[in-house]
Amino acid sequence: MHLYVAARLYRIDAIRSRIRPGAWALGALLLWLVYLGGVHLGDEALDWRWWPGQFAMTWLGILFITSVCLLVSDLATCFGYWWRPHNRKLTAGAALAGALVSAFAIYQAVRTPVVVEHELVLKDLPAHLDGTVLVALSDIHLGAQRRAAWMERVVERINAVNPAAVLLLGDQVEDEPANDPRLAGVLRAIRAPRGVWAVTGNHEYYGNAAGTIAEFEAGGVRWLRDERIELLPGLHLAGIDDIGSRMRNGGNILSGLDQLYPGAAQGATILMAHIPAAPVIDRAAARGVGLMLSGHTHGGQIWPFNYLVAQRFPYVDGAHHVGDMQIIVTRGAGGWGPRMRLWKPGEMLKLTLRAPR
Repeated sequence: MHLYVAARLYRIDAIRSRIRPGAWALGALLLWLVYLGGVHLGDEALDWRWWPGQFAMTWLGILFITSVCLLVSDLATCFGYWWRPHNRKLTAGAALAGALVSAFAIYQAVRTPVVVEHELVLKDLPAHLDGTVLVALSDIHLGAQRRAAWMERVVERINAVNPAAVLLLGDQVEDEPANDPRLAGVLRAIRAPRGVWAVTGNHEYYGNAAGTIAEFEAGGVRWLRDERIELLPGLHLAGIDDIGSRMRNGGNILSGLDQLYPGAAQGATILMAHIPAAPVIDRAAARGVGLMLSGHTHGGQIWPFNYLVAQRFPYVDGAHHVGDMQIIVTRGAGGWGPRMRLWKPGEMLKLTLRAPR
């Protein structure tokens, strides 16, 4: 993609008239080497290495979007054989479109997540809990880019919803603990009388999971690791530890869920499970769970990768029904890899629970 974009951009008259071919080729080569160096360094480190790593990931996203725009132009002109008087102008227009769409995708990724509301009837919910409001977030990915200052804006938006409890659905960090001294204070500013509850995601286990758990516990967050509690009288909250490592190693991904519910779930039940794997969904529905909340997919993050994600997971984004169970898969509050989202921004869920009538 890098070579393709470099070659097509050099067809634009405004570039060809100002830059010699050798200088353009040298610049493209140097940019490619910076990209390779950034990929090698990665973007998880919290020191200077984050910048080339972040450039590499974002450049990859820009290349993809720009390549798609340029390819549309090339197909329209049969790679320059049709509309010859205009094909260079079309190439310039496609390059401009790639730049504008990329800028929009970056904006969608870095903005404060929007509130997406779901009103749902939860089976067996007691009448006195009708109207209970919860907030759920997933895939925050705190780290080198998203720090306590970004999370502070998220907390302000959470508090504006006035939830009874806040549910964090995994991938709270990029890989390693955020190591931000302000984070604990920011998390303690969340106003939720029934607490803030979390489950682990795959990224917690890519790094120091114990350190991340302790870091969030210092901010008042309580973790559910194959555990369940009674959140409110008649409303049960359960959380399973991340199944990602077991998926990668061929282990039993249902062991945590089976430990929680060897038989049918009793009462109104919400299950927090980071990865919406089909076996977990089917087993939870069979056990009588009323609502399952997941993340992990990022909603595909950059269109059209949502179609590829759908080949791996049955539900990529939004609310669905599996038998009597409802499942909501959130596209997440943050992002991973290229700091880009196309076309939908990050989100946090406002869940209003209704009792059956």
